[in-house]
Amino acid sequence: MQSKLASTGTSIFTVMSKMAADYGAINLSQGYPGFHISQELIDLVSFYMNNGDNQYAPMPGLPQIREQISLKVNKSFDCGVNANDHITVTSGATEAIYATMTALIHVGDEVIYFEPAYDSYHPNILLNGGIPIPIKLNNDDFSIPWEAVEEKVTGKTKMIVINTPHNPSGAVLTKEDLERLYDIVRNKGIFVLSDEVYEHLIFDGLEHQSVLSHAGLREKSIAVFSFGKTFHATGWKMGYSVAPKAITEEIKKVHQFVVFSVSTPVQLAMTEFLKNPDHYNSLPDFYQKKRDLFLELMKKSRFKPLPSQGTYFVTYSYEDISDEPDVEIAQRFTKEKGIASIPFSVFYGDRTDNKLLRFCFAKEDETLIKAAGILCKI
Repeated sequence: MQSKLASTGTSIFTVMSKMAADYGAINLSQGYPGFHISQELIDLVSFYMNNGDNQYAPMPGLPQIREQISLKVNKSFDCGVNANDHITVTSGATEAIYATMTALIHVGDEVIYFEPAYDSYHPNILLNGGIPIPIKLNNDDFSIPWEAVEEKVTGKTKMIVINTPHNPSGAVLTKEDLERLYDIVRNKGIFVLSDEVYEHLIFDGLEHQSVLSHAGLREKSIAVFSFGKTFHATGWKMGYSVAPKAITEEIKKVHQFVVFSVSTPVQLAMTEFLKNPDHYNSLPDFYQKKRDLFLELMKKSRFKPLPSQGTYFVTYSYEDISDEPDVEIAQRFTKEKGIASIPFSVFYGDRTDNKLLRFCFAKEDETLIKAAGILCKI
């Protein structure tokens, strides 16, 4: 049998989480919160389940949740989104990304994306017959080298994928970045897929810069969001896409044959939960306190932090500790020190190894204190 993803094996996230379980290590590798979600949200899901709301929802999402999403994004980005024409509720942001690429990418189309990169972009491009065009972010601050982007754009370029706040680095895009991007795609048949799942996890007084806030970009962009990331419920796998009407129609054509629809009681619960903006507006302060706590606890270590302006990850250099390859040292630390992280090289197609490890700080304070204590002894 000929595999469509011949070079793809088990993801490093699965590997490291299994190792953490096998060796009883603190798991700061895979990106999921280590604390309880809102009891109010759990009670809402339970209410709707007990109320009998357990059958298929409409394919694009319940009308009431799409209406609530439209109110939220219009208030945030002043973008004129219509609940019926522009929104698709999906089984997590990953399905939204897959459905978008499947809808828009044809055989031979080139897709530009930036490395280090979230690991679903590359295989999704390949599965749809596209040609991946990776561009490395600048090493010092993980900013986009726009001159390199201009050089890589050809007549075959169909899509540019951006991610802000950026996983794995925590870098965020600026208004100037969006202007540079618009200058590149203006008057060209190039779509922009914007992965914005960490929109509310942004620090130091910075504002999230969405493609939806840019009048020119939103006419050819698909923005993808995640309820799981926002409300600490990654296992519920619920997200949504926002796109122009014609693009949304194509996304829905794919979505209906991938999952058709997503959890009805969770959609109803999210509808109610979204009505209180405090549930998401409080997140920057909440997560910044955890980032700052981890950074402070790690000051006595030999690890050197790289800037993290968003997400719930912080990256550390271990170049003063060892010259081991990052995959080897991540596995050794898991086995011998009881602390699991993600080696940064896995986010590059060519496995660029800059001696970096990514740690997830979306954990209880006690867990972060214990983890930092271990790391400071290395």
